[in-house]
Amino acid sequence: MRNSMPTVNAGSMADIAFLLLIFFLVTSMIPNDKGIARDLPQPCPPGADCNIPLKKNNIFSIRVNEKSEILANETPTNIEELKDAIKDFIDNNADKSCSYCKGKKFLAASDNPKKASISLSIHREAPYKSFIIVQDEIAKAYFELRENYVSEVLKTTAIKITDQELKKMQEAYPFRIIESSL
Repeated sequence: MRNSMPTVNAGSMADIAFLLLIFFLVTSMIPNDKGIARDLPQPCPPGADCNIPLKKNNIFSIRVNEKSEILANETPTNIEELKDAIKDFIDNNADKSCSYCKGKKFLAASDNPKKASISLSIHREAPYKSFIIVQDEIAKAYFELRENYVSEVLKTTAIKITDQELKKMQEAYPFRIIESSL
């Protein structure tokens, strides 16, 4: 009689573990990073003056304080009004009428859409969610203005737009935003 214990051959265990690892890596879904898709500005060439003078009336100031309160040109504003305020500022061609304000005076009118800039200042202690919400409203305003331009001026749809028409649309409504923190 032998006093030996039965053993299991574990020689192929490493192969099985490796195959399982490969299987789970290939079949699992890795979530995409979320954030704001923005192209950073090109660096200023050496010797060139890249400071662009901006007229005060061509800047729409949005401030978000530490309590997530939004001030559009120093006027308290709720998030539902912000997109319309931005659209009216960008696309009013210096006409100081305000169709959405209902008695509020934002007193902002850009000379034309090509000169309009949005200045966004966020307090350092404001929640990141507030920053994203305001950024979304700015993007929605530009999207709607550009969509109207495509349908009314270019007489086409966003699906059928050519590269040349896309460039015209971006030139008509350039996305100009200045970001800073308080």
